[in-house]
Amino acid sequence: METVAVIGAGLVGRAWAMGFARAGHPVMLYDANEAALTPALDSIEVGLGDLHAHGLISETPSTVRQRITAMTSLAEALRAARYVQENVFENVQAKKDIFAAMDALAPADAVLASSTSGIPASAFTADLEGRHRCLVAHPINPPSLIPLVEVVPAAWTDPDVVARTTALLERTGQVPIFVRREIPGFIVNRLQGALLMEAFRLVEDGYVSGADLDKAVKDGLGLRWSFMGPFETIDLNAPGGLADYCARYGPLYYEIAKETTPRPWSKALIEKVAAERLQELPASERPRRQGWRDRRLTALVAHKRAAAKKEEEAKGT
Repeated sequence: METVAVIGAGLVGRAWAMGFARAGHPVMLYDANEAALTPALDSIEVGLGDLHAHGLISETPSTVRQRITAMTSLAEALRAARYVQENVFENVQAKKDIFAAMDALAPADAVLASSTSGIPASAFTADLEGRHRCLVAHPINPPSLIPLVEVVPAAWTDPDVVARTTALLERTGQVPIFVRREIPGFIVNRLQGALLMEAFRLVEDGYVSGADLDKAVKDGLGLRWSFMGPFETIDLNAPGGLADYCARYGPLYYEIAKETTPRPWSKALIEKVAAERLQELPASERPRRQGWRDRRLTALVAHKRAAAKKEEEAKGT
């Protein structure tokens, strides 16, 4: 199995390390802050235990954990890597600095991928000698649980690099989607941004509380969106399918869209929603709730895999 280097041992980097290691890859986990490595490995052990408990890894957690090596030298972390997943700060200059270093140190045939949430690769790889091997592979956090990854090449990314990245991600159990050309925010965050924009507007204009807005998604839209996309959802929600749905409700959505001129999230609005959230969940309880979220995601992923397996078995009978 080809060696993978994970650069940055924060939340996303740790999850990537688990994902690659459970697929059998030796993982070199590097962080410029050496003090971050020990707690990262501790967190990985806990995460692997949860995955094993829900049947998402068949090997023992210790077996998977042994594939992950903490590295204090960037050069050593990259020395044998065929694929590199970068997870440093969401800042163009930080990306430029780390990609320049990786391009100089990594083997010439190694793919250099960024986990950036919305910065196009062209913004930080244009001046690199090896820019042809650079692209974005943006996960949905945490990638150890949520499989989707947005594969976003720059105009100069070699198509073979895109193909290699996609194949590697599929082998590790991720679900890559190909973004045909660069756009700020890519696909998922633009969808999430549209929902957040309307969510903040509805709260600001006094139509609903933040708590009830969350219920509208988690106990409504989110239930079907957890196993269907928006196009399949509307295709199944009208007798004549998607075209019928659009004929019925397209004018309504168009009228709503005409009302929604973008507006910034004001300080007062942010403070209002943040205060509501703190009433729901004190800041001191956030780490516990994050653990709860990950356990719920783990159980949901396990359920979806089991359901998909049963469906495939039913097709074969």
